[in-house]
Amino acid sequence: PDIKKFVAWDYVVFAILFLVSASIGVFFAVKERKKKTSKEFLVGGKQMTCGPIAFSLTSSFMSAVTVLGTPSEVYRYGASFVLFFLSYTLVIIFTAEIYLPVFYRSGITSTYEVTFKYIIFLLQILYTGIVVYAPSLALNQVTGFDLWGSVAATGIVCTFYCTLGGLKAVVWTDAFQMIVMVAGFVTVLIRGTSLNGGSAKVWEDAHEGSRLNIFDFDVDPLRRHTFWTIVIGGTFTWLGLYGVNQSTIQRCISCKSEKHAKLALYLNLLGLWIVLVCAVFCGLVMYSHYKSCDPWTAAFISAPDQLMPYFVMDIFSSMPGVPGLFVACAFSGTLSTVAASINALATVTFEDLVKKGFPNLPEKMSTWISKGLCILYGVLCTSMAAAASLLGGVVQASLSIHGMCGGPMLGLFTLGIVFPCANWKGALGGLLSGISLAFWAGTGSFIYPAPPTKSIPLQLSTFNCTLANSTEALVTAAPTEASERPLLADTWYSLSYLYFSAIGCVGCAITGLLISFITGWCSKHTDAHTHTHIYIYTYRNKHTFA
Repeated sequence: PDIKKFVAWDYVVFAILFLVSASIGVFFAVKERKKKTSKEFLVGGKQMTCGPIAFSLTSSFMSAVTVLGTPSEVYRYGASFVLFFLSYTLVIIFTAEIYLPVFYRSGITSTYEVTFKYIIFLLQILYTGIVVYAPSLALNQVTGFDLWGSVAATGIVCTFYCTLGGLKAVVWTDAFQMIVMVAGFVTVLIRGTSLNGGSAKVWEDAHEGSRLNIFDFDVDPLRRHTFWTIVIGGTFTWLGLYGVNQSTIQRCISCKSEKHAKLALYLNLLGLWIVLVCAVFCGLVMYSHYKSCDPWTAAFISAPDQLMPYFVMDIFSSMPGVPGLFVACAFSGTLSTVAASINALATVTFEDLVKKGFPNLPEKMSTWISKGLCILYGVLCTSMAAAASLLGGVVQASLSIHGMCGGPMLGLFTLGIVFPCANWKGALGGLLSGISLAFWAGTGSFIYPAPPTKSIPLQLSTFNCTLANSTEALVTAAPTEASERPLLADTWYSLSYLYFSAIGCVGCAITGLLISFITGWCSKHTDAHTHTHIYIYTYRNKHTFA
């Protein structure tokens, strides 16, 4: 079908997002020019309030992966994705009440100061590449704009305002981008619902198409999305994102008090719910619109992640400027996520390498080094988008990588917090075991995707599809026969991608306890300094934690 491309007004709306984001960086560079300490640059002088931090957390984790991927997931697999609201709730409670106090009271800046960080730390760059690539793909799909040109533009703008304004610029830009993201979703929902007969008709179509079968209590761990995979596996995955993730913790410890940090997390939960509900309903509206002519099956688009931008260009073809708002919505999440990653990566490198190697650096030099690290990681994260283009669907790819990285880290910190009797040998052995298990399952799933019986989408029709300038109905090709697969391909490698984090976490904790038991439990009076670089923090009240 003949789908219109961007017009001048769309480019204007889209450009405003970049200009405002860059301007915030310039504003804080000028405003904070007299505060030249690295602490001010990296953690905002620890004077941030809960409101901006809550907006920032929501925006940075609800990236273009959410804007593009979640509606596509709901369109193809149904609204069970909404069960993530339970996962988000559990994650925020655990983070605020268990993990955050450990990091905030210990006074550290890098959550990886005491761990085997670099194996997992570098994969953050790959994840960032995914969230750079995803909206660039959307822009390419709806406008024909050069894919890699938009990748470069994203990286340049993020690096610019992150380098100039530091954490304060990142946080306030995130707050602006959160507003743009919600505005984009609401605009699509209103227009899509009105074109498809109202909310009652959309709901009826979703019910008839089996998109509202949310509660599937099948315990089979090979099933892609069930109640258990989302609530249990999703909790482990997002707890790795929140509980021990550098980007989250860095924002929280920038708050002026622990109380403000906790409140920011709970306010952020409300933001997560709002964005999740918007994304799920957009998927249902999109299904109602294309229930008799699926553009993915009909090959009008080349990937499921292009469904949402295709839908937007379809329903807003007569409204110049509005498609630009949607693409700005997708890029809002990306800009905030990429900026958060750049800032976090620069902080970890400065605190763990530069500061320890050169403890007597002048503050002015420290600030300039921090800015140089922002530029370095901006280039690396942008370059990594090339690898992200090979990983398939953005939601599954991003959550898989986060599960593989975050699970073992979550297991390590949980081992130290919940089981202080575990010793350093158990911590190190558990971490290596968790990493091995998570990457074994995750890498195998990329090479040998789960069989269709475990991950096949719900029914999608092309009955009413016709090609442009033709009255001939479209006939889809029959599926090709599957190639021969190894034994583990249909078992271990076919586990739901949401369980990768749980595998890494539980594997780390169990192995750590076993090794600690064999080698001798950690004495209550063991010298904490000996274990600092493995897993122990010491509170001022002389308690030991991971």
